[in-house]
Amino acid sequence: MATAGTASGQIRPMTGEEKRVILASSLGTIFEWYDFYLYGSLAAIIGAKFFSAFDVNTRSIFALLAFAAGFLVRPFGALFFGRLGDLIGRKSTFLITILIMGLSTFFVGLLPDYATIGWVAPVCLIALRMLQGLALGGEYGGAAVYVAEHSPAGRRGFYTSWIQTTATLGLLLSLFVIVGLRLWMGDKAFTNDFPLFFGLTGGWRIPFLGSIGLLAISVWIRLQMNESPAFQKMKEEGTRSKAPLKEAFGNWSNLKVVLLALFGLVVGQAVVWYTGQFYALFFIQNILKADLLTANSLIAWSLIFGTPFFLFFGWLSDRIGRRVVILSGCLIAALTFFPLFKGLTSLINPQLEVALEKVKVTVTADPAGCGSVFDPVGIRQFTAPCDVTRRTLAQNAIPYTLNVGAAGSPIKVAVNGADVVVDKDFGKNILASATAAGFPAANDKNILKLSGFFEALTNGRALGAIGILTLMVIYVCWVYGPMAAALVEFFPTRIRYTAMSLPYHIGNGWFGGLLPATSFAMVASTGDIYYGLWYPVGFALMTVVIGTLFVRDPGEANIDHKRD
Repeated sequence: MATAGTASGQIRPMTGEEKRVILASSLGTIFEWYDFYLYGSLAAIIGAKFFSAFDVNTRSIFALLAFAAGFLVRPFGALFFGRLGDLIGRKSTFLITILIMGLSTFFVGLLPDYATIGWVAPVCLIALRMLQGLALGGEYGGAAVYVAEHSPAGRRGFYTSWIQTTATLGLLLSLFVIVGLRLWMGDKAFTNDFPLFFGLTGGWRIPFLGSIGLLAISVWIRLQMNESPAFQKMKEEGTRSKAPLKEAFGNWSNLKVVLLALFGLVVGQAVVWYTGQFYALFFIQNILKADLLTANSLIAWSLIFGTPFFLFFGWLSDRIGRRVVILSGCLIAALTFFPLFKGLTSLINPQLEVALEKVKVTVTADPAGCGSVFDPVGIRQFTAPCDVTRRTLAQNAIPYTLNVGAAGSPIKVAVNGADVVVDKDFGKNILASATAAGFPAANDKNILKLSGFFEALTNGRALGAIGILTLMVIYVCWVYGPMAAALVEFFPTRIRYTAMSLPYHIGNGWFGGLLPATSFAMVASTGDIYYGLWYPVGFALMTVVIGTLFVRDPGEANIDHKRD
């Protein structure tokens, strides 16, 4: 953080105030993302604790639904807190959001489980999760607007790119805390046995409880800051909007910009981001069968190496424009996702790569007995033999080909032509047959396995995987680094907080947040382990087309007065 622009185009050092603004906004937002991601990283343990009345599969579904609830309510948080930010100010609003997020996370750590208080436990958990999503919906817009309105012309992309690092750094922080605690105390103590207080046990609670310290630091820092100069000037002149929601979305000239920002920039950015960080992790663990330590270590190293590129692409957008940077990143990502994920398969689970070519699994069934197995939120119950069979194959990462059988004929499953018995033990039968034919089991010795975090830097296959994952993180930086500046510049000061927050959180909360589950549902529907990549590729290409045809950079006009 060395330089900034001036009105004459010269470069000057950042002022102390500008550094404090970036630190206050970025640090608080890192902590907020850390809080948000803790739940996702610990979803399996939380499912066992708070939904223990149900069977293993059902409790996992409910745990994932509670996780998804945080994404689904983000746009509503954007509307509520965006309106508040345009009415009472940026600083006050995102001070409120971080208090809500921090306290909600802390109370998750204090919440008794189902065995202690029954159905009240999952109800309270979902309520706290929704409060987290609402708070996050208001936090990002406030932080981005606050930094942008303190930034000099010509450097807004670079300044706001510091905010763009926060989601990745929050994820990285949560991974370090969780992996560190598990290695220190062991899985048994982390999951169940570690004694705390009030009769609560389990080391998994410590990251949630520890967030209260992060909250205290964030609040103290933000209390030292002043209101943004653009909002302060508008307040003194008496030009604040009296109805930000109506003005932002009831006025077609503003609503049109919101829609273009959503579909011509944010949706593509969101799917590239969630593919490069979250779906990649899901793919490594669930499709390639790498263990938790290996998968998290690979992702963590890629985040460490790739994160500085947020600042580079923010800086680049100051030179050549926001739109060209974001759209070129979407295009490159869409064109290379398939070979990159196939490269991960080759490095992490080479036996699976061989099996995909040599082992042929066929499902032959009457089409009338086969329905859709598309289930992005994991709440459908499958009973038809054809659907149960296909779902089982997908969950075990076994690709298959669906053939048309005679009307009324029973379902048949074959591995390289040898029939597999389809009965209540089908899961075990198909795994045994597929493994015998060449598919790797979950504990296959050829699957990449790391025994320590730093071992990844001495293992050739791990380094290759980290290289691929780092490239995908660079794609994330490419499309996300300039996004805050782009959205801020689209809207006038009087409705900026409201108008920019909604497209961001619809794009990232819905199109991005539901990507892992939707992509896996596409895999289950087709039997192709790479088919889920068509989700991000399709939306990224859609954004490239819409953005190229209809979106124009607003430019570096003085945003204090732009379109006001």
